[in-house]
Amino acid sequence: MKYLKGFILVTLSWVSSVWISSIWISSVWAGGINAETVFDEARDRTIPIDISYPVDAERCSASSKCPVAFLSAGYGVSHLEYQFLSKQLNQLGYLVVAVGHELPGDPPLSVSGNLFETRSENWMRGAQTLDFLRSTLVARLDAYDLDDLFLVGHSNGGDISAWLANEHTGYVRGVITLDHRRVPLPRNAGIQVLSIRAGDFPADEGVLPSSGEQKQYGSCIITIPEAKHNDIADFGPVWLKEKINAVVRSYLIGHSCSDLQSI
Repeated sequence: MKYLKGFILVTLSWVSSVWISSIWISSVWAGGINAETVFDEARDRTIPIDISYPVDAERCSASSKCPVAFLSAGYGVSHLEYQFLSKQLNQLGYLVVAVGHELPGDPPLSVSGNLFETRSENWMRGAQTLDFLRSTLVARLDAYDLDDLFLVGHSNGGDISAWLANEHTGYVRGVITLDHRRVPLPRNAGIQVLSIRAGDFPADEGVLPSSGEQKQYGSCIITIPEAKHNDIADFGPVWLKEKINAVVRSYLIGHSCSDLQSI
């Protein structure tokens, strides 16, 4: 057996349950994946998450914290279906918390009316989940910087990420969305913004910063014309996953937006 950050890992699978600040956390390790649920007592929600650690996690400590990304799944897609991106972020030194937002009993995502209005309850609920996870995991992950978060999300998960970034600028360092379409991206020079766009559906008016706003706030919009909205996950084509990873990697290591355009 191997001890890591106070939790036990074994070669097959192992289940544990612990209390942290009156929040019940259950963990299952199987096949190298740390799949967990975190119980939000105040909202009576059992939130599925998957924590993956940086490849060089031994360098992370309370005095030298490593960065963190919260990865929110698209609607109807499992939070475990973005391993291609989680692994890329792990290689870049990030701890990744992949979050499943939709639970049995939740109302379905609205498909009629003014979607910004009719879906706002879903986005607010998701933002509350991310905010709750941050405050809950601070005590557990003391070697990781949860006060300087990157929010990453595909489709509806990107809408959730943008919603939270617009509300809680104090601990959000940046937002990376994968073809989200409804919630306006932050217009804030203190928040880094990258949005990777597919070619089959446009974003709603006002969601993406204009060219002038991109210059003003330093945000970056990258379009992959051949990409399909529903292919942005592990089951998508290899070329697309490699392209997304190349853009994300270049962005996070500090390349300019013009450099990303030529990838």
